[in-house]
Order: sequence, then C-alpha cells, then structure tokens
Amino acid sequence: MATAVLMPKLGNSVESSIIVSWLKHPGDAVNQGEVICSIETDKAVMDIESPAAGTLIDIFFKEGADVPVQTVIAAIGEAGENIEGIRPGSAEPTAEKTPGPAAPGPEPTPTAAIQSNNSDIKAISPRARGLAERKELDWADIQGTGPGGRIIERDVQAALTSKPKITPLAQSMMKKGEFEAPPQGSGNGGRITTKDLIPRPSVSTTPTAPEADDVEIIAVKGVRKIIATRMLDSMQTTAQLTLNASADARSVLNYRKQLKTSAKELNLQSVTVNDLVLLAVSRTLLQHKQLNALFTGETIEQYRNVHLGFAVDTARGLVVPVIKYANRLSLSQISQEAKRLAGAALDNKATTDDMAGGTFTVTNLGSLGIESFTPILNPPQVAILGVGSVQLKPVDVDGTVEFIQSLSLSLTINHQVVDGAPAARFLQALSQNLAQFEMLLAL
Repeated sequence: MATAVLMPKLGNSVESSIIVSWLKHPGDAVNQGEVICSIETDKAVMDIESPAAGTLIDIFFKEGADVPVQTVIAAIGEAGENIEGIRPGSAEPTAEKTPGPAAPGPEPTPTAAIQSNNSDIKAISPRARGLAERKELDWADIQGTGPGGRIIERDVQAALTSKPKITPLAQSMMKKGEFEAPPQGSGNGGRITTKDLIPRPSVSTTPTAPEADDVEIIAVKGVRKIIATRMLDSMQTTAQLTLNASADARSVLNYRKQLKTSAKELNLQSVTVNDLVLLAVSRTLLQHKQLNALFTGETIEQYRNVHLGFAVDTARGLVVPVIKYANRLSLSQISQEAKRLAGAALDNKATTDDMAGGTFTVTNLGSLGIESFTPILNPPQVAILGVGSVQLKPVDVDGTVEFIQSLSLSLTINHQVVDGAPAARFLQALSQNLAQFEMLLAL
C-alpha cells in the first residue's frame, strides 16, 4: 500500500507552507529519510524527508503551491500502484507525467515571478530573489538553471559577477532616472564612470492611457499573507496602548565609541547600539516580569528568564528570531547571537527553533531615521518595545536648558493584562539603565 507524504505542521501558528522545490520527481527511487522536497513556512525553509523507501509515484502540487498543513503532497510505493485513495481533493496536476491521468486544475502562481516582454513567466527561488533585491539586480533577463528554468541563487551570483562595475557617483546619477549605463565603460576593466552615462530621452509627463504593464499584481500568500493575518489579528484581539519616553543616550554612545576602538582580539568592535539596547532590555525585564509574559486568554504566563525577540527586515517580510536566555548572556554573546540569527533570517536559513519561544520583542527603526512609531504587539506576548533614532532634545539641567542626545522609546502593551503604571515603571527603569549603561554592566 502506498505511503502518503504529508505537509507537516511546524508550530501552532503555521496553517500552510509553500513548496519551494522538488528534489525528487515521479518515477525516482527514494530511501527512507531521504530529502524529497523543500518547503517555506513563515519562519524558515525546511527539508521534507521521505517517510518510506520505494518509488515516488506522484507529486500532487507544483513548486510555488501554497499547501495547507496535514495535506498529502506526494505518494511513495511501488511503481504503477493505484494511489487515488490518498490523492487530495485539492491537488493540482503536476508538470510531469505520472501513471494514470491527472485531474485538470488551475495553474498555481509561482513563489516569485515577473512578467517579461514576451509574456513568459519566470520563476525565482526565495533565496535568489532575496539576493537580487539586496544587490538591486533586475533578474528579468537572468537565465535560470534550476528545475523548469527556475532562477536559483547561483544564477543570481553569476549575474552579479558578470555585471559591469559602476562608480558610486555614476550610480547616484542613474538613480535619478536621467541617465542609463552602456554595456561597458571606459574605466579600468570596463568600469562605467559618469562620462560614460547616456542621457535618457526626455519623456512627456502628460498622463496617457494606462499601459498594459503599468501594474504588477502580487499574490498575497505565504509569509506576506501570514504577516497580514497576524497584524490584523493583533489589532482586533488585544487592547493596545503605547507609551513614549526618551532616554539619555550619551552613556550608550560613549561606550559604543570605546568598543569601536577596542583591541580586535576582543571581538567587540562590531557591537552595535541595538546590541546595547537588547542587553539593557534583558536586564531590566528581570525586575518587571509583568511585561515578560504571555497571555493565553485564560492565563498569564510570567517568565523568570528573558527570551528576547528582535525584528529583522528580510526580502520575505518581517521575521522575529529569538535570543534564548538573553538575561544570562554577556554583551559579547548577545551581539554574536543577534548577528547569527539575523544572518540566518536574511539568508532564509533560520530554523523554526530560531523563531520560537519569544517572551518580549524589540523592533528598532532608528537606523532609518524614524524618531518614534507605534509598534504592534506580537501575541501572545503582552509587550513590545520600539526603538527610534538618537535626537538632540532639550532637557532641564539645574534650571538650565541643555540639548542632549536622546534615544526614543515606544512601548506597546496589551492593556488587558498590563496596566499603564507598571509599563511606565519599566520604561522609566530602562531609561535609567541606558543613561547609566556602564553601571548596568557592573550588576
């Protein structure tokens, strides 16, 4: 009897996953435990192993399909075996021919696609797309070497290697839209300089009829759909209240300056201001456990240790890896773990364990120049801290107004379980710890 391969349920919040690629195809022999495909959840890319040895009789969903958890995605058994009894009713036909007719169905939308001039759809893997977007590379003309012509990471890397080098000033002029680059420049090794740029012909700004390719339709699915659902659920199911404060940032900035000039062997030069904030939050929460908690609807779970989530902006969307037991880690350890987790998230290599178990979240938009904002809760957590940029603010010092460097802090709480006064006391304590950062390190 054929064995069904199920789309696994990876966590209580995961309702569906996207099939990124099939590594095995109908007719291939597989061993038990051998990877047959990879899937993408809202948190990570995972490998799916074969639950049995035999022949991969059929696959029921194409690459790019968004499949509900616990749905049968493939069948393994003996070649030619009847598998109609386990074929899911929602299965779409695969691109490959298998024994027996496949029921007709709609073509699933690729994980990531772009419309070219000849109306062909080109699929690209999430990792390849993320690399292309980070490097600002247009991948419409890249020839894919993956399954079915799919663009994969090595194709993007090859395109980046062959891409002509452009001086920073020439790049800046091109971004204004008034110039375009030739295939090769007159600089060393074909480097394109400002004198090589070609002026774009002037175009009338008078509105005309919309062009056919004026709009790009993007399906809300996968990670983006999950983010959209969670943000709406957060606003609709919690009583959110945001408190704002400013912390004297001079101690933090001075300490960061010392670290930048420290000995290389100490491995402290790369510690960021955000790392310092994460350490201060992990220590301050120990005395304010009401905020280091989860609300399940019937109970409040207060934690003795801080499992600190921090928001990372990736090509797939916003993800929140978690620094486990942050309160037990040194500054150097927090910095290293934050970089490891952020790197894994950006490279789409973060595991479900990397993303699970958070008790409090920090989201920092200060590097983008945002002075203050209203962070949205990450349920079932009851609090989230937003960090803004450092700004000069007037402060009364012994009757004299002085302008000092201040760090903007915005704390959103679930007012169902956290009152305003405890939240204010946490913000006050955190501000004091940041203002006396070196003293906090001595504790």
